[in-house]
Amino acid sequence: MWRNSKKSLFIVLAAIMLVATACGSNQAPASSEASNGETAELRKVVLRLKWIHQAQFAGYYTAVEKGFYKEAGLDVEIRPGGADFPSVQMIASGSEHFGVTGADQILMAREKGVPVQALSAVYRKTPFVLFALKDSGITKMEDLIGKKVGVKLGGNEELTYRAMVNSAGIEASKIEEMPVKYDMSPLLSGQVAAWPGYVINEMLAVQEQGHEVNVIQPGDYDINFYADTLFTTESIIKKDPEMVKSFVQASMKGWEYAIANPEEAAEFGLKYGSKLNLEHEVGMMKASVELLEPDNLPLGKMDTEAWGELQKSLIDLKFLKEEQNLEEAFTNEFIE
Repeated sequence: MWRNSKKSLFIVLAAIMLVATACGSNQAPASSEASNGETAELRKVVLRLKWIHQAQFAGYYTAVEKGFYKEAGLDVEIRPGGADFPSVQMIASGSEHFGVTGADQILMAREKGVPVQALSAVYRKTPFVLFALKDSGITKMEDLIGKKVGVKLGGNEELTYRAMVNSAGIEASKIEEMPVKYDMSPLLSGQVAAWPGYVINEMLAVQEQGHEVNVIQPGDYDINFYADTLFTTESIIKKDPEMVKSFVQASMKGWEYAIANPEEAAEFGLKYGSKLNLEHEVGMMKASVELLEPDNLPLGKMDTEAWGELQKSLIDLKFLKEEQNLEEAFTNEFIE
């Protein structure tokens, strides 16, 4: 009798366990499961871009949309940047985690005592160019002497332009400068002879309007400054290096996918910017590919010599007063 009761009790307990297991398997998990059986919550992370949402940042959108950040245990929010939300200040304040800015801004911030550190140079070849309407006959820096040229003041664009003038051996006073922003009507109306812009954006926009252009490349004057650079603060790196590594590597995975699938990556951006045009975004992404992969280095990896050349130009052009310790300004630790 006892034996049968014991056997019945075992059967009942086993049935209860099976029911509980089945019920649990039908519930949608609120978060990812760790290998040890404990629930692993996704870590909330904020990325601040250097400008408004567009295909220039497609790799980050791709890392979200393809689940690369989630696989790394991260829940990433991507916020647009711009004059009202400068990424260096936003990250330095401690309210956000990662940012995108020009490499020059990293060195200039460090001189002011802001302990930011570059993690990856995404655009290793600068997208900045000077361009003119084809019928202007302007094809080189020397053609700008005596002409009125648009200049965007205060950032990577101004630095690159002035470095090109300096490298060409032109006395700056011989070019009439006109401060400009983003409305390109001064170029189209003939008010200025040449325009500063990104080959992946403003130049494309002019061509899309049916205008042919001549392009003056910084590389023709031995100028190439890292453009969009991913960064964080030294304190975040010290506090949570594993999170930083996970974020950087998931971001690079997103960029690698975007390079291989530019149309799909450009389309991801439409979810972030409601006024974006797919055709323009695809053109932007395709024009970006050669700037993202200008050599055989791993995507995003930085070079001491390139940082040194940037710093020398910053000092020569008086954007920077003193040399900064480059070993503290950037690291490839999280790329490799």
